[in-house]
Amino acid sequence: MSIFHGMNTTASALTAQRLRMDVISSNMANVDTTRSKLVDGEWQAYRRKTVTLQPLEGKFSNFLNVAMGTAKKDSLGHGVKVSKINEDTETPFKMVYDPTHIDANEEGYVEMPNVDPLKEMVDLISATRSYEANVTVFNANKAMLSKALEIGK
Repeated sequence: MSIFHGMNTTASALTAQRLRMDVISSNMANVDTTRSKLVDGEWQAYRRKTVTLQPLEGKFSNFLNVAMGTAKKDSLGHGVKVSKINEDTETPFKMVYDPTHIDANEEGYVEMPNVDPLKEMVDLISATRSYEANVTVFNANKAMLSKALEIGK
């Protein structure tokens, strides 16, 4: 394990949480977008997107160290990565009555995106808090490494 292992792990979490915040911001920006994707000649409303995270796989050197007995099998994690950005197909579109809207159907209803601003704000606060916690971990790791370098003085 490298001296920078903790920093690399934290950096991967910072990158993942930043992307998660970007996707949430995209959802909020498209809360009223009724023409997002053309499907079979008809426009579909914007679908909410979610981020799926998964742990990073170990590198060859980690497996080699475990095989040589210089590292434990249950050694520290390697970080996190974004495995997929999914569209929320489970939540239905909201039907809003507005017969004057250009995208209204024969009954006067418009398919609005399945984005709930309240849910997005909760997710954004969660992502922000995770990001802040990882910044704190990164700074603590940096301070410890700095103090370790001062020992040799």
